[in-house]
Amino acid sequence: MAVTADIVVVGGGVIGTAIAWQAAAAGRDVVLVDPGTGESASLVAAGMLAPVSESLFGETALLALNLLAVRRFPQFADELEEATGTQVGLRREGTLAVAYDPGDYAALARLTEFRRSLGLGAQSLDARACRSLEPFLAPDVRGGFLFAGDYSVDNRRYASALSRAAALTGVRIVPGRVTAVLTADGAAPEVRLAGAGVPDSLSCAAVVVCAGWWSGGIEGLPAGVSQAVRPVKGQLLRLRLPAAMPPVLHYTIRATVRGTDVYLVPRADGELVVGATSEERGDDRTVTAGAVHDLLRDAMSVLPVTGELTLAETCAGLRPGTLDNGPIVGVAGDGLVIATGHYRNGILLSAATADAVVALLTGHAPAPEWAAFSPERFAAPHRPAAVRP
Repeated sequence: MAVTADIVVVGGGVIGTAIAWQAAAAGRDVVLVDPGTGESASLVAAGMLAPVSESLFGETALLALNLLAVRRFPQFADELEEATGTQVGLRREGTLAVAYDPGDYAALARLTEFRRSLGLGAQSLDARACRSLEPFLAPDVRGGFLFAGDYSVDNRRYASALSRAAALTGVRIVPGRVTAVLTADGAAPEVRLAGAGVPDSLSCAAVVVCAGWWSGGIEGLPAGVSQAVRPVKGQLLRLRLPAAMPPVLHYTIRATVRGTDVYLVPRADGELVVGATSEERGDDRTVTAGAVHDLLRDAMSVLPVTGELTLAETCAGLRPGTLDNGPIVGVAGDGLVIATGHYRNGILLSAATADAVVALLTGHAPAPEWAAFSPERFAAPHRPAAVRP
């Protein structure tokens, strides 16, 4: 059994669903293929949109891309809420980065000076000023910096709204796993699937592979791209307020505690997300006692009231990491577009990635900030390829 479409999108996380929605809104007939097994990294995330407080030495091209993404996100969220009638929980208070001891503060100050040298805004706050913003911070907090250019979003509400928007726009969902993408000069791409009750293949004018960490297991992708993507395990916690307890946080807190980073992200409904580990363990989504202990220890060091909250959920997911920590977005063959490897910035980059991919699919150039993240940086030299508009 075969199915045809203008565009086949491989992967139903926030990247793939945002692309499918926007491509369908542009008038394309879109099929979205996803196994529906809850593997999406976007469901195990804190939803930070933090290009400023997450910027690091040596990642200036990624910073430029993330700044493009955060400028785009509020309008995209408005469009999504209008299309679906669903609130996605976008918060614009910013990130309060704090340090627990003098060594932590010195490291945070050095990184902040680097960020300021790039033109990023950061307001210096002493310990008293930090606690005036967040009264429940521990008295041991030495000071910090307020990054007003950061936002956050409720990742699960956002993912659900994207799925609803795609369905309302006519995107067809196929619940299978793609095993291969076959492309040939002058021939329409073919997508091979595995799974009971699903089509054997899909024919289309273009394929967009955004299958997260398992993109590398799909046959037919350039070898360099497949080898560049790997799973990076992250564990996090979801805490809830006991009945009648008022909110304990207003800002996203990013803390350095004895050299270890931890973040606490509040939700409008009182949930508090605490994360996250970063572990090179392959395809391993087990939750470990050590990770839960360490996350709670560091969270309570900075925000002692955390110990009074209810531990509602422990979870682990696999981020799609790459060799240089940057996403892989662009044309990779005749009728083949790659949009994967977003690592820790998948939610932040989802709207901007959808813009870039739809531009490629309709014969336009994406924003120049994407130039550094083409699939060709991982591939052997080959002739230029094109996607049929």
